[in-house]
Amino acid sequence: MGERAGETRSERKRRDIMAAGQSVFLREGYAGAGMEVVAREAAVSTATLYAHFPSKGDLFIAVVEAAVANLASDIEDTLDTPGDARARLMAFSLAYARFYADPLSRAVFRLVTGERRRFSDLADHFRHRSRHALGGHAITLIDQLAAEGLLKIEKPAWAAGQLLGMLEHVTLVFGLVAGDDAVPRRPLEGSCTDAVETFLARYGV
Repeated sequence: MGERAGETRSERKRRDIMAAGQSVFLREGYAGAGMEVVAREAAVSTATLYAHFPSKGDLFIAVVEAAVANLASDIEDTLDTPGDARARLMAFSLAYARFYADPLSRAVFRLVTGERRRFSDLADHFRHRSRHALGGHAITLIDQLAAEGLLKIEKPAWAAGQLLGMLEHVTLVFGLVAGDDAVPRRPLEGSCTDAVETFLARYGV
């Protein structure tokens, strides 16, 4: 990887190790991932690798934490979208659908789910963080629209769950069944439009 402004040599090595670790874990799974392979892909010695991450478990936790922190930024950005309820819900829905149509998102979800027995605390943390980063943004948007008189909703969390469920069915669930790289035959825009119109038919003013 290239240099980043203000980045120290140690920070660059850690970043390279994290990128290699993510690649190896997603390709081989936790059990099949070898620290020597990670070191080789990161172009560092095993001593340097273990200086940053004393065990494979430590590296796995760091990789998942970083994935959770980075994957949902586009969704958060949609909360500033101008317009009416339809436009704002559509912007959010497209970002959410693209998130779960992304092979990396699906692969991380599959990887953490597969390692639940080994890393139950991490899996629970991933679930809670995802709920906050994704579902929390949906609730925030719905609360905003309700406060502006654009939606009539008594339980924003329930409404958010219904919207997200419609989006997840055609993205995440589809990917888990058909494969991380599988692309739905129908464009995401069409699926999101249906979800938003169904949502507005129930909660729109």
